[in-house]
Amino acid sequence: MGRILRFSVLAALAATSFVVVAQTPKKYTGPRPPKADIPYLVHASELVSTEVGEAKEDTRKDEMAATVSGAASPVRTPMAEPIFLIATEKLNAEKIELYRMNVKGSAREVVIPTNPKKIKPEMRPVRLSYNRLEPGLYKIEAGQILENGEYCLSPSGSSQVFCFQVY
Repeated sequence: MGRILRFSVLAALAATSFVVVAQTPKKYTGPRPPKADIPYLVHASELVSTEVGEAKEDTRKDEMAATVSGAASPVRTPMAEPIFLIATEKLNAEKIELYRMNVKGSAREVVIPTNPKKIKPEMRPVRLSYNRLEPGLYKIEAGQILENGEYCLSPSGSSQVFCFQVY
């Protein structure tokens, strides 16, 4: 009987120590963004800065357009499900949205109808997942496979954009 009791106590202690180890957060040891408030594409162990810019907002009949100059972003990734790292100071990482952009002449734009009933699924932001790695450091991942094309990340309610191209 004493042997069974000792085994039960040892098993309980082992299970308790396992739970403590499993709940201890791991310290992030990967690459770190050199500048705050700019999303960086993760390419293996390298970080590639997104194209930083301001979108020009234009109100048209029944729609709002945000336009960025240039037909293509110089920042390119082969990743169909890109991962971003961002160190935040001013931005709220969880308010960043991802949009597919359409190329019109020598510019890229996102067009959103002002009437919510006219918004098509492809006009909505792409689903993102947010993971806080440590205070002020976030990993943001596309929640779906992105087709080849132009994209931009933008904080909700802001004209600031961080553009890239999936090829």
